Amino acid sequence: MTRTLDFALLTRLREVLGNEPATETELRTLGEQADAWARTLQAQTESSERRLEALAADPHAPLTEIADELRRVARLRPALNEATGLLGELETRTRALRTTWLAHQSERRRPGARSTG
Repeated sequence: MTRTLDFALLTRLREVLGNEPATETELRTLGEQADAWARTLQAQTESSERRLEALAADPHAPLTEIADELRRVARLRPALNEATGLLGELETRTRALRTTWLAHQSERRRPGARSTG
């Protein structure tokens, strides 16, 4: 189920970053979900790295356990990089949309500006 949620989040993030319309509320929710996803991946990566350090320090550690953790880190690291990158892009897009909205609101409130009511 987690992979399905990750896929759905990735899909929607890519859509929004591809200039598909999104509300302020959805942008905020996507940001929170992407941040949680990135934090989860970071914690999993750090956990595997600590486990690798412990296994490397143990001369009797089974090679299969070391290989399993290495594969896990190799799988997590690209996902973490992607999550971090998408989150940064989302924050940039959100700021740009807010700036545009504020500029529009400012323009509408100027004396002599046309009212679109």
